[in-house]
Amino acid sequence: MAKGRSIGGAAVVAMAWLLVVGEAAVYNVGDELGWTFNVSSWPIGKTFHAGDTLAFNYTPLAHNVVAVDKVGYNWCIVNPREATVHRSGKDHIKLVNGKNYLICSLPGHCQMGMKLAITAT
Repeated sequence: MAKGRSIGGAAVVAMAWLLVVGEAAVYNVGDELGWTFNVSSWPIGKTFHAGDTLAFNYTPLAHNVVAVDKVGYNWCIVNPREATVHRSGKDHIKLVNGKNYLICSLPGHCQMGMKLAITAT
C-alpha cells in the first residue's frame, strides 16, 4: 500500500508542476506606463508564447487597441470591416503563434509609436 501511495503522490506532484510550467503568462504592455506613445520598443528582451495575454491599460477614449496585419502595422492603417477595435481601457488580447501586430488607430497615435510587433512561439 505504501508503494501505491508514493506513486500516486508523485503523479499528483508531476501534474501540478506541468500546470505551473505550462501556464500562459500575462504581460502588462508598457509596464507601469501602460499603453501609451513610444511603447513599440517595450517587447525587446521579452519572450512571448502563443496563448500568452497582453494586458493593455490606458484611459478610455484617449486610446484604443486594434489587431492588424503587417501592412496595417507598417502603414498605421485599419481595415474597418476586418478589425475589432478595443476601447475599454482594460483590454486583454491573447497572442497567437507567429507575428502579432497591434496598433492604436486614433489619428497620429500609431505614427507616434503606439504600435507593437510581437512574435509568439
